[in-house]
Amino acid sequence: MKQVITELQKMDLQHVWHPCSQMKDYEDFPPIVIKKGQGVWLYDEKNNRYLDAVSSWWVNLFGHANPRISQALSEQAFTLEHVIFANFSHVPAIKLAQKLVALTPRSLQKVFFADNGSSAIEIALKMSFQYHMQIGKTTKKRFLALTDAYHGETLGALSVGGVDLYNEVYQPLLLDTVRAQGPDCFRCPFNKNPQSCDAQCISFVEKELSQHHMEITAVIIEPLIQAAAGMKMYPSIYLQRLRELCTNYDVHLIADEIAVGFGRTGTLFACEQAAISPDFMCLSKGLTGGYLPLSVVLTTNEVYQAFYDDYATMKAFLHSHSYTGNTLACRVALEVLSMFEEEHYIDIVQEKGERMRKLAVEAFSDLPFVGEYRQVGFVGAIELVANREMKEPFSSEERIGYQIYKRALTKGLLIRPLGNVLYFMPPYIITDEEMQFMIQTTKETIVQFFEERGNNACFKDNQRYHL
Repeated sequence: MKQVITELQKMDLQHVWHPCSQMKDYEDFPPIVIKKGQGVWLYDEKNNRYLDAVSSWWVNLFGHANPRISQALSEQAFTLEHVIFANFSHVPAIKLAQKLVALTPRSLQKVFFADNGSSAIEIALKMSFQYHMQIGKTTKKRFLALTDAYHGETLGALSVGGVDLYNEVYQPLLLDTVRAQGPDCFRCPFNKNPQSCDAQCISFVEKELSQHHMEITAVIIEPLIQAAAGMKMYPSIYLQRLRELCTNYDVHLIADEIAVGFGRTGTLFACEQAAISPDFMCLSKGLTGGYLPLSVVLTTNEVYQAFYDDYATMKAFLHSHSYTGNTLACRVALEVLSMFEEEHYIDIVQEKGERMRKLAVEAFSDLPFVGEYRQVGFVGAIELVANREMKEPFSSEERIGYQIYKRALTKGLLIRPLGNVLYFMPPYIITDEEMQFMIQTTKETIVQFFEERGNNACFKDNQRYHL
């Protein structure tokens, strides 16, 4: 049955083409028009509220309409909103670059600004390639990436991605990427426990590097969590062994921390947990706390020096965006970093992460169609399976996660799925009461969905599974 849609929804559907959506779905499930946000809550035009358990695509760290960030943005807007970033600079960008260099691994000394995550990936890929061309290693023209990787949706970023949902139709346009099987701790091919394994699955990368290292310029990876793949989580020893391989085979390591940076994994950056330093680190999303588009690529002095020469040599890195180093975004990012430092948010994230883990394990561990609940830092994921013992996935055509997502919205909860994976990535300011609502509402929705499905999915030992 189609919903009665409002005038604003009609106007939206008349002109707006939404991302990551089959617009035909909107005939029965029109877009929800949000009028305001406050803390972890979003309010629609009818004043219904939704707990934003996904931080609005993983960007919101400190809640919607955060007073401190809003004040900093307002003050900056009355001073300088933007200035061309070629041959000009400004205080927020200078201070932000200085802070990022101080907070990231020691070898990362140079900061290149962009305006979104995909652009940051493109920059890192281009820099790595051009670096090798300019030091005479001209055979290095390919990249190595993992299966199920996601690095953005521009053509270069898609080329190193590995999620067919996004990539398949564009294959004729994409770069010739070397692909290695990535870590899959839920369905480990070596039957190892990620808490105690030695990352035997790194052998897949080593095999490709041993064969192709002379033509590979860089390996790109999402540290600790392959997010869009379904929040696939793996241990830090994998990163340590990958860093060693890249060094031994003279290949750059690009750390895509766009989704996992700024506290999401329990440390400011995921690479900290492996005590490694990549050659490039890409940052975006939480960098501005969900306020404005901004991204950066940090790299080493060694890379920088390969571009530093007289103009006539044409070694400069000729890549730009109109909004490179946007003043408003840089000022907001400075405020975000100050909040981490002054309000001890890493400690807060770690404490709240443990509470979320305890609540989630209690809620989901016995549900028959939950194959696994997994968590790193303040990112939790529920993998729904057709057969728990065999870890058999549901068919993608069934859209199980999407059906649960729609039902959760009617209960005031936003948990946008990744296929058959439901996940939690809430703002850091979520309260214990709000966290309990998030967990319990998800549990209630899962149970009700499978009961409505009519296959006794949430019956156990011939008894109804009680909430």
